Amino acid sequence: MPRSERSPLLLAGLLAASGVAHFAVPRQFDAVVPRTLPGKPRTWTYASGAAELTLAAGVALPRTRKPAALAAAAFFVGVFPANVKMAVDWRNRPAPQKAIAFGRLPLQIPLVLWARGIAKNTEGQA
Repeated sequence: MPRSERSPLLLAGLLAASGVAHFAVPRQFDAVVPRTLPGKPRTWTYASGAAELTLAAGVALPRTRKPAALAAAAFFVGVFPANVKMAVDWRNRPAPQKAIAFGRLPLQIPLVLWARGIAKNTEGQA
């Protein structure tokens, strides 16, 4: 399978794995939900997991790939505040944990670009 055909499936797999993790171990995700959001953190955790699973399905299917990939890019931007909160909350943790928390921040950029690239490469395909 050519690289360009694998890319959407890899992104779908990443989204699906993260979505499943939101349901399998929700407590770790509850902790990074910004407290300024209304409602309970667990509600946001489950909503985020469901969104990731939905995006994974959309990116995996050629018919819905372009809009789902664009939505995934927006999703990656939308969850950035949670990653910032995690970095702030973990700033006094041991160096390896702090590195993970702060290292996640710049990783959002390639995720957004990856999703946008999939959407762009899907143009004209049905």
